[in-house]
Amino acid sequence: MIDKKHNAYWIETYGCQMNIAESNALELSLIEHGISKAKRGEEADCVIINTCSVRKTAENRIWGRIGFYKHLKEDHDLTLIITGCMAERLHDEIIEMAPAVDHVIGTNDKYRIAAILSGASDERKEEYTFTHNYHKMGDISSFVPIMNGCNNFCSYCIVPYVRGREISRSVTSIIEEVKRLEDLGVKEITLLGQNVNSYNYTENGILYQFPDILDKVVREATQVKWIRFESPHPKDFSPDLISLIAKEEKLPHHLHIPLQSGSTKILTAMRRKYTRDSFLALISDITRAIPDMTYTTDVMVGFPGETEDDFNETLSVINEVKFIEAFMYYFNPREGTKAVEMSHQVPIAIRMERLNRLIENQRALTKEHKLKRCNDTVELLVEGKAKKNKEHYLGRSEHNEMIVFEPKKPLQNGEVVTVALSGLVGNTYKGTLI
Repeated sequence: MIDKKHNAYWIETYGCQMNIAESNALELSLIEHGISKAKRGEEADCVIINTCSVRKTAENRIWGRIGFYKHLKEDHDLTLIITGCMAERLHDEIIEMAPAVDHVIGTNDKYRIAAILSGASDERKEEYTFTHNYHKMGDISSFVPIMNGCNNFCSYCIVPYVRGREISRSVTSIIEEVKRLEDLGVKEITLLGQNVNSYNYTENGILYQFPDILDKVVREATQVKWIRFESPHPKDFSPDLISLIAKEEKLPHHLHIPLQSGSTKILTAMRRKYTRDSFLALISDITRAIPDMTYTTDVMVGFPGETEDDFNETLSVINEVKFIEAFMYYFNPREGTKAVEMSHQVPIAIRMERLNRLIENQRALTKEHKLKRCNDTVELLVEGKAKKNKEHYLGRSEHNEMIVFEPKKPLQNGEVVTVALSGLVGNTYKGTLI
């Protein structure tokens, strides 16, 4: 189907960092095709909603946005496109239930959108294709996707069904993008993948696994301050990776590493392929090699079969590791996953009650950590001026902490400065430039 030509687009993005990176790439492609960005959705002649399907709450929000733009279309000439994981999972249902949607384009077909909107061809491809540009100009931080999809098939997760099996990006393509970002003045790069440390690619007869490509990026990106990666799977976190982080200054001493549950019984039912003990052993190995390492995590409560004892095991792991922050949620059944069919579903009231206890527990740990840090001195990457007080600046630390501080002179985004922490404003540190 060839659509009319369009002049102004608006993109709404939901879900993971990969979706954000892919929306950035889509936006750059639209601009290359002569389509400019509208000031807001109501002023666009094309709206693209890049969707998430990990939890039902995310999908419910998308249905609400479709309803909003349906009403807008009644007196506005507008093309509405739904793309991403929800479009992949519910393609036929969206077409049937939402006639206001003009195109439903799955996860692997996002590259087609610019061609459709510019009136060019609409040729499909069979598998996920990496682009060569995911960076929004002017930003000092950038995402670099290095792999897509997942082979793990955790029993609760929809990702393998909507993003497909793992596919790794070529070494040459990754390094070319990293060098281009460096030329643009980018100071922080985050390598992305649904299971980033399962990266596996053979080029010129050489096998590159995740520590290999990470080491190559570190050596090539000589002007980049920090190189991060998300999200690693605990089962694929190798000793070589720990050693590399310990020796390379460009690799921050901060990791987001999903726990999901502290109960081996529940982890087995989740098909996570590690145990409570092996997770704690991994954290111990990392901390032994890198004593100042900090951790954030993902935690699910109320998985089918979870008892009060299982939940308490999760709390005990969280209290032992002392995650500085956590993304916490209760089990949300996704049609098409194995967990939907499991017996001993936990009642929603119990799931919510456990989640509330988990949140309170984590809030106490986060506050304890932040208060301990309030007299420390840290290096920051300057990200810009504070929103509330334009006399102050915002920066981010190696441990991914946001700090607002008073400068002694005007600063440029991307500068590296040293700040003495002096207190907290909500969850944001206050500091003074040294």
